[in-house]
Amino acid sequence: MTAVPRLSIGLPVYNGEEYLAESLDALLGQTYEDFELVISDNASTDATQDICREYAARDSRIRYIRLPRNVGAAPNHNYVFTQCRGELFKWASHDDLYARDLLRRCVEALDEQPHVILAHSGQAVIDGDGKVKVPYEYGLATDSPSAPVRFRSMLFEPGGDDFYGVMRADVLRRVKPHDSYHHADRTFVTEIGLHGPFHQVPELLYFRRDHPTRAERANPSKRSRCVNLDPRRAGLLHPTPRLLAEYVWGFVAAIRRAPLSARDRRACYGHLASWMTSRARPGASERVEDRAPVVPAELAVSLDALVAGREGRRA
Repeated sequence: MTAVPRLSIGLPVYNGEEYLAESLDALLGQTYEDFELVISDNASTDATQDICREYAARDSRIRYIRLPRNVGAAPNHNYVFTQCRGELFKWASHDDLYARDLLRRCVEALDEQPHVILAHSGQAVIDGDGKVKVPYEYGLATDSPSAPVRFRSMLFEPGGDDFYGVMRADVLRRVKPHDSYHHADRTFVTEIGLHGPFHQVPELLYFRRDHPTRAERANPSKRSRCVNLDPRRAGLLHPTPRLLAEYVWGFVAAIRRAPLSARDRRACYGHLASWMTSRARPGASERVEDRAPVVPAELAVSLDALVAGREGRRA
């Protein structure tokens, strides 16, 4: 029997032919190698299946699963997690890029700090060609030992990409699976944060790609984004007010489920009330991609040097 890998990477994908090979090269070229890569293909209609089967034939760490129909992005994310075996888990996106040392540095952080439940790294937004657009300064207090402090920070500060961090699988099994209402990813990660602190590796190792065909861009309205997350959201039973109400209730339910003291639970409810009041006032955009762009040369980093597989892809 094949030994169970320490880390599992779940990669849900739908029609990802444009960037999938680049992401697979970056993951397979990691300096940390004790992982399995489980790909769940959401009934893609492009060349995704061919790319996945080609890579799986070359690397035994890959397990390719093709779903018979498109179940939506959220159910596919949840499904791929159930197919993974490692004590540590990470979701990967088919269009993002990962520096060679990302997994190693995150696993080391979790090993060195048993109380930490999720580790991620410094990150930047890149465009379709892999050019840096926005270096992201992580400003969340997710490393605080206080659950209410972590909760408040994740409510009021623009979120990082902790959804794609390396996390302890046993903690992930204790939270409600990813839902499909508006901003369900925020309530999901916030609930994880109520179980323990996160750690941010102080190195730029993760690159989130922003491009016109990314799900958030291709589905500009709240309803279209939710239908992309789960086709069952289409129809009259899921109007926008319901999707927004479920978003708020998602935080309430997360507080109720989390292993908190009565005092911490009250503090979290108080922060949630303050946040709901603040939402009625104009505020800054929550999209990191919409921040002022930077000149790539001002960021002393080369993706070609950091990311495996970049050799030969750029002219």
